[in-house]
Amino acid sequence: MPIYEYRCQQCQALSSRFVRSISAPVAPQCDACGSDRMQRRMSSFAMGKTTAGVHESTPANAGSREYYNDPRNIGRHVEDSFARHGVDMPPSVRESIDAARSGAAPQGLDL
Repeated sequence: MPIYEYRCQQCQALSSRFVRSISAPVAPQCDACGSDRMQRRMSSFAMGKTTAGVHESTPANAGSREYYNDPRNIGRHVEDSFARHGVDMPPSVRESIDAARSGAAPQGLDL
């Protein structure tokens, strides 16, 4: 069940439409002015990274045990994800990352 995003060609407002299936016909109208002159936009959720982009942004040894043995790397991905999405990190997550960086392994994890 996709959600399509449209920009009104008359007033430039954005509108979203939830449809039951990809093959369902959509006749969008602007929520702001009622115009039917709508242009479909690519949603930010539809744009992902290419495989090459993922490899470029990931350190070469990120999947190795040595990478995670360096306490500076513990939680780096989690911190980056929260920052990238503009979400405040819950105190419990911050405490877990700080504890791991000080040498305490997360509960239930044998290193």
